[in-house]
Amino acid sequence: MREGNQNKSSDKKDWKVWLKQQKGKKDQWLIVILVGILLLVIAMPTSTAKKDSGSKETVTTAQQSEDTDSYARLLERRLEEALTQVQGVGKVSVMITLSSSAEKVVEKDRETSSDTSTDGENGTSQSSSSAETSVYSGESGSGTPYIKKELTPDIKGVMVIVDGGDNAVVIENITEAVQALFGVDTHKIKVMKRN
Repeated sequence: MREGNQNKSSDKKDWKVWLKQQKGKKDQWLIVILVGILLLVIAMPTSTAKKDSGSKETVTTAQQSEDTDSYARLLERRLEEALTQVQGVGKVSVMITLSSSAEKVVEKDRETSSDTSTDGENGTSQSSSSAETSVYSGESGSGTPYIKKELTPDIKGVMVIVDGGDNAVVIENITEAVQALFGVDTHKIKVMKRN
């Protein structure tokens, strides 16, 4: 039993000796712990920013689809309003389909360089290189890309349902109006009589 107590007392003495040795290094341990905490704090916003950018892409895609649908509805409503003013047309319903979503053209910086060297025996040799980088709005290149222009989606087809859809003159007038407004080929326009 005494042997077990002696081991415990010697362990306590060893522990006390180690603590005395570490008191001088107390400031060093404190600095290491603070640096570790600082690194954790710095790393946290970076990982959440990556998660947010992924969700922004999803929202952007959903928003583009919604924007395309609202653009088609706007065109349909405006065409309906215009056609109701035409004699013999009557009540109008319009459906417009789009071939794609709107396309945004991003502004790019272009750098080109060329090098010409002359060799006495072989003549001249030329080399050129070019590079493109996107222009971003915001400070120091962060933020969203700068949109130079936005191209509206192409119209794939137009269907017009009207009360006067059995009259050849009304059908021709509507077809010509749709061609003039949207530049759609005749075979992509369908005018039908309402029930």
